[in-house]
Amino acid sequence: MKAYLELDEVNLMEDKTSNVRDRLLIRFLFRLGCRVSEALALKVEDVDFAQGTVSIQHLKSRFRMSCTKCGVRLSRSHTFCPECGAKVEKALVQEREHRRLRTLPIDEDTLQRLGEYIRRGGPVCQKGKMLIFGINRHRAWQ
Repeated sequence: MKAYLELDEVNLMEDKTSNVRDRLLIRFLFRLGCRVSEALALKVEDVDFAQGTVSIQHLKSRFRMSCTKCGVRLSRSHTFCPECGAKVEKALVQEREHRRLRTLPIDEDTLQRLGEYIRRGGPVCQKGKMLIFGINRHRAWQ
């Protein structure tokens, strides 16, 4: 079973797309290799047209659960603490966000299409940020 798309399959998807935003999203996902959530979080200021790069923030959260009595680390499936044997009714949860910023080059054709999309007023203002795509994950998967 094949788990990836060939270049001609991606080009076919782009050709079948009716609007510029969706065409750009397909290009970003394929050519930059970013996650859907990373692409949807892209802002206009993340694109450096002079350098031909885009800065993508790696968004991932990790949860660390521990026993409230002895502090030993737990998994989500634990019902009893492996250290003290206490029944785990409520675990202490710490959320740690791992944020990395990576800068990737954009090919000239995609950069030109993105510039035209921005000039035509494509980006959407949400919560004071000019998001390039301005859609949610459900719409992106459609």
